[in-house]
Amino acid sequence: MRAMPADPPCPCGLPARLSACCGRWHAGPLHLQAPDAAALMRSRYSAFVLRLADYLLATWHPRTRPPALDFEPGQRWLGLQVLAHQMQDADRATVAFVARSKLAGRAQVLAETSRFVREDGRWLYLDGTIQP
Repeated sequence: MRAMPADPPCPCGLPARLSACCGRWHAGPLHLQAPDAAALMRSRYSAFVLRLADYLLATWHPRTRPPALDFEPGQRWLGLQVLAHQMQDADRATVAFVARSKLAGRAQVLAETSRFVREDGRWLYLDGTIQP
């Protein structure tokens, strides 16, 4: 098995190392938050890749947050494409994306338009609509 580099490329697909990209939001103190909904979306995708349940739950709006997360055993995330980021107003935004994965040898595609809200200066994932 190949060892993972100390600071691998960020899973979100931007041309940066994890520590300089989504990793800073994963490991940062509460005052260091993703600056917009698109950055939060990318950091949440990276958290799914890295199986960071605590981060995912902490960035999920309390009104829609599940009590716990279960990751699909053997699921391998292959890439993220952010299609659109739209501000609805100063504290609401949507992000449309496509995420690709593989599970049990089968390719899977998740296309979603996610809704985000900013409360007390923090962006939170509210919910999403799966696209066909």
